[in-house]
Amino acid sequence: MSGAQFVRPARSADVDAVVDVQVASWREVYGGLLPEAVIAEIGGEEARKNFHAQWSAALESPPTSKHRLVVATDQTDGVRTVVGFAAFGPAGDPDLWPATAAEIFALHVDPALTRRGHGGRLLNATVDHLVEDGFAIAYVWVPEADNALRAFFESSGWAPDGARRVLDLGSELPMVRLHAGI
Repeated sequence: MSGAQFVRPARSADVDAVVDVQVASWREVYGGLLPEAVIAEIGGEEARKNFHAQWSAALESPPTSKHRLVVATDQTDGVRTVVGFAAFGPAGDPDLWPATAAEIFALHVDPALTRRGHGGRLLNATVDHLVEDGFAIAYVWVPEADNALRAFFESSGWAPDGARRVLDLGSELPMVRLHAGI
């Protein structure tokens, strides 16, 4: 493990790397849960352009001062690269109070670089920001089926709260909401 690993606020110059990590991670996490055509579309030119616009807007004009995008970086052979990211802010679900409930909208690490502490650093930095912003509990939506993302959160002490939804991504993807006190 490099001593040059850290988490920092994302910058406009990071957006391409964030999109690359998102696409690679989604292929890994959702690969066995969605049809191959949907997985191929996730990395297509149109989807990448939409992701780029989404993350650029999140940086340039976040919905509130408590919405944040952070990146995990590492340095190899003198080159610093973005290896993961997390996006979080006030919870958006109608059954939650956004003044004290936060949501992690995305937390992903480059699948080629997992199990090196990047996800844990991202989660810890996210929780630090959420505590600083006055939140008392945090939520995250993950696929209901066994997968690496759900396993990561559950191994970090997060548990289902009973909420469930189904995303329509060309086929139905059941999701569960996990929560943790912070």
